[in-house]
Amino acid sequence: MSAMLEIENVSRRFGGLMAVNEVTTHVGEGELVGLIGPNGAGKTTLFNLISGFTPVSSGEIRYRGKQISGLKPSAIAHLGISRTFQNLRVFPNMTVFDNVSVGAVGAIGQGPLQAILSGSSRAKDISERSWEALEKVGLTEQANELAANLAYGKRKYLEIARALAMKPDLLILDEPAAGLNDSETAELADFIRTLHSEGLTVMLVEHDMGLVMSICERIVVLASGSKIADAEPAVVRQTPEVLEAYLGVDA
Repeated sequence: MSAMLEIENVSRRFGGLMAVNEVTTHVGEGELVGLIGPNGAGKTTLFNLISGFTPVSSGEIRYRGKQISGLKPSAIAHLGISRTFQNLRVFPNMTVFDNVSVGAVGAIGQGPLQAILSGSSRAKDISERSWEALEKVGLTEQANELAANLAYGKRKYLEIARALAMKPDLLILDEPAAGLNDSETAELADFIRTLHSEGLTVMLVEHDMGLVMSICERIVVLASGSKIADAEPAVVRQTPEVLEAYLGVDA
């Protein structure tokens, strides 16, 4: 399996705090990788480094052999990486369709006005991308509703739809199950499995250990900014450092 994403000795310091400390790992083409760890372990910071929202202090991040550390988030997105956020970033006073079309417009690399002025072919592409993403997450019937009217769980899928409208090769999900009940989490697990089975490479941060262990092929574990494990779920589950740092078990 070839490496799609390579993270090599990556660190990020905020003043005196080393949030990510010389982490090295990778995501293979077509993999479904989980990133776990206790609060403050550096998981979301690492996602922000990958997606360009936070610059690295040292080390390199490469996507399909191209160094992306230092690129703007928009440039990284155009290369084929899209993400969701731990705190939902939907636009409540826009319709569901318009929320998703923001992702489609961003993928084309133009502002909304430029996209409209560039002609009907661009508008058609935006529309097709948006409807395809809405259909994939099951929100076509709510397309004309305001995002604010959606239940919390549906808003989670709305943000995923916006990321999918960019037609990524690598989808990064930050805490997709946060705030969901057990049945909603089970549905989400099936949905992520479906995306993966269709060929999408997925990397996710998640606190729900049951979800991570059931769907991920490999799990990377961070503690205090450093990587303490990087293996298949069955191996991670038995790793003493993980039991101590993440699960609170004295190994």
